[in-house]
Amino acid sequence: MSAQTLAILAVAGLFGLFLLMLLASLIRARFAAKDLEAAAEGKPLAEEEPAAKPKPKPVSRREFVRRSLLTSLTLFGAEFGAASLAFLWPNLRGGFGSVITLGLTPDDIKAQIQADRQPFYFGAGRMYLVEYEGNAADTEYEGLVQEGLMALYQRCVHLGCRVPFCEQSQWFECPCHGSKYNRVGEYRDGPAPRGLDRFAVTITDGQVSVDTSQIVEGPPRGIETTGQTSPDGPFCVNIGSAD
Repeated sequence: MSAQTLAILAVAGLFGLFLLMLLASLIRARFAAKDLEAAAEGKPLAEEEPAAKPKPKPVSRREFVRRSLLTSLTLFGAEFGAASLAFLWPNLRGGFGSVITLGLTPDDIKAQIQADRQPFYFGAGRMYLVEYEGNAADTEYEGLVQEGLMALYQRCVHLGCRVPFCEQSQWFECPCHGSKYNRVGEYRDGPAPRGLDRFAVTITDGQVSVDTSQIVEGPPRGIETTGQTSPDGPFCVNIGSAD
């Protein structure tokens, strides 16, 4: 069972316990209020109440305040629980944190990459799909490459900025602190501690899917499997590695 599932179950359990406690408190308060009113009027307590029920009386100020407070607490608990579950629950509509089916074939994606001279970007999944023809598909990137495609997380591993792709240099270049990665996200320059993180790619019935629920840590510094040891042109971000 994943940590996310355990967190969801914990929140749901705490929320259910909170509602049960509120309900029990409300029931006790109502019975206590009835008993106090009956005692004040010289009537028997609730368990000794005669068959003929008294006419309903207006709600006292104290009872009104008590009910208002309990109602407010219940609404707050419901909103908190719903917000927590919404935050923890995977996006079932195919957003980040779930398995995303792109609705495209590998050939469709490769054709667009070659036509644009840049990776295929999918914003809802916070990822790039790149062509991989290097020599580490069965070693460093085992299980991550499918039919020549690999998925990269868009976040810089230095401080989390979104890393755009520079068409001039054919490298990924972080605009925040100058970290640079080659066309498949392997570290080349700057303060980043490693290459870009990745997601597993699967192909089912000819359709490409990416599992964004599990982030695979990028390769360490020094890994270079494509032969692209220098940029193809001028940089888009001119920040030195000392930054």
